[in-house]
Amino acid sequence: MIAAPAQMNLVLAWLWITAGVVVGFILGAYFHRDDWLGGYTSFKRRLYRLAHISFFGLAIINLLFYLTVQRITAPGASINLASWGFAVGAVSMPVCCFLMAHNRQLRALFLIPVLSVLGASCITLWEVMR
Repeated sequence: MIAAPAQMNLVLAWLWITAGVVVGFILGAYFHRDDWLGGYTSFKRRLYRLAHISFFGLAIINLLFYLTVQRITAPGASINLASWGFAVGAVSMPVCCFLMAHNRQLRALFLIPVLSVLGASCITLWEVMR
């Protein structure tokens, strides 16, 4: 019963690593243009870079979660919630970055990935410590 959510995090981790490479390839095709997305230090370009790196960072977190669940001898039911929290955070972070790059007023959307990953981290920490 617990293995299914953890398996989802493993698949998501490798999917997000692949997506990070693809997005990096697409963004890399334009990086040489000084004016692309408003220039190197522009808000839009910084958020595109954040979205790109978030694929890798959150993939690693999901992979670490999968490996952690494998080591927990008797995971509680709350581990399912943590699994979904890490998945929601991974999916929503690059989406929020791309959306906010084009509309600064959407900055509150960042609460979704941040609170999802924070909650999942707290649950996982609790499970590891008990």
